[in-house]
Amino acid sequence: MSSLEKIAGRRAELDELAESLAKQLTEVDAEREELTVAERVLRRLSEQEAEAEAAGQDAGLPQQVQVAGRSVLKVPHRREVVDASALPGGYRRMLQIVQAAGGPVMVKDVGAELGINVVVPGRLEPPRGKLSKLAVRGRLYRLPNGTFTIRA
Repeated sequence: MSSLEKIAGRRAELDELAESLAKQLTEVDAEREELTVAERVLRRLSEQEAEAEAAGQDAGLPQQVQVAGRSVLKVPHRREVVDASALPGGYRRMLQIVQAAGGPVMVKDVGAELGINVVVPGRLEPPRGKLSKLAVRGRLYRLPNGTFTIRA
């Protein structure tokens, strides 16, 4: 192998490395941007919570906060407020339905109990999202088969 071939081979290796590093840098920049947005949102939520406390708002009630210019209800984590009184009404109703079932319950059963037409595609997505949120917040268990049950 001649010196020129060795140089060309090494140049190809370095080109591949440069391409890989450029891709990694793009991914790092994108993640840093996401973290900046998340930090901004959390800072705003903290400010809104502090304002609500200063205004004497009952901490046991569901809190409305602004996220991306939209008013949303904050669903507290179970360890923040042990009982369900701090949850918005729809979430409390879903917890009651799951608790009354006495065992694992499917999303369509909760939807039917809420009066949702469960045969229409897509109608169960909002309750599925709320039940999943309740599971993530530690208020329900989501079983591997997709059913939900009450947390003891």
